[in-house]
Amino acid sequence: MREEIIEYLGRITEEEQAILAGNPEVQKELYTSDREFVVDSHRLLTQGKLIDIRPHTRFTYFPVHRHNYIEMLYVVKGSLTTIINSSERVSMSAGDILFLNQHASHEILPAQEKDIAVNFIILPEFFRYPISMIDRENVLMDFIVASLSEANPVANYLYIRTKAILPVENLIENMIWTLVDKTASSHTILQVSMGLIFLNLSRYAEQVNRNVPASSDLNLLFSVLNYIENHYQDASLQRVAESSGYPAYHISRLLKKHTGQNFKELLQKRKLQQAVYLLEHTMLSIDHIMERIGYENSSYFYRKFRAQYGCSPNEYRDKYSLLLK
Repeated sequence: MREEIIEYLGRITEEEQAILAGNPEVQKELYTSDREFVVDSHRLLTQGKLIDIRPHTRFTYFPVHRHNYIEMLYVVKGSLTTIINSSERVSMSAGDILFLNQHASHEILPAQEKDIAVNFIILPEFFRYPISMIDRENVLMDFIVASLSEANPVANYLYIRTKAILPVENLIENMIWTLVDKTASSHTILQVSMGLIFLNLSRYAEQVNRNVPASSDLNLLFSVLNYIENHYQDASLQRVAESSGYPAYHISRLLKKHTGQNFKELLQKRKLQQAVYLLEHTMLSIDHIMERIGYENSSYFYRKFRAQYGCSPNEYRDKYSLLLK
């Protein structure tokens, strides 16, 4: 990351000066007016803004709190240790991202001067355009979006080790620079950058929530969703069970609990999502599309497609073509 950004974010803030002067506790009145420690976006965001940043407060323990917005915590330099939902200890290093939705609580252990992290304060409506940039539906991205926006008991946070993922590092730096420099057209730049981050997350799903010891169910969930995403043509629950070491019934029950659908239903959903993508973006025949997505029984495919989209594949393609004219 550019030195001028690191220097800017590493400056001692007024709050940190007070801590160093002998007032060691976080000044809660800067963050909230509630008795419960819920950090309020109205205290941190200028009216009308959907996103902003502030450096993480160092030199003191940051007590257990939630947010009434989505927080994206990014470690610029050094390290940071946070405890999520009073149970899961996450040791973050430079380049790591932690998304927390409005239902997650966390506390942060004291950081030192060279431990520089930045908090992105993001209102949910900011994500509308980034999500619309995703050029095709997929079950993995559905789950990532739900994790950011809903009360999801297994995934109200997403932790990604991005140090080795150069595109994501570059996009985060671009977002920080845009917010610090107050660039013209910054809102569009920020939304496009976030959309590109989401697209990269779907490519590097194996990095999500890795190295979080207490989240074995979450790790398994992401692993299975990633498997469906990339092997939908011939995916098999038995194959997942054998490779993961978990029984098939456990995997299916886990999927049902946290996505509302079992393995077979998610697999079918993914196949149909890909069929729609091919109908919209290619001139392949319906038979070739069926072959591409792994369906052999045409009557079954047509029945499931109509049940999902309310029309036949040919009718869907005709409607999409009319929309483009």
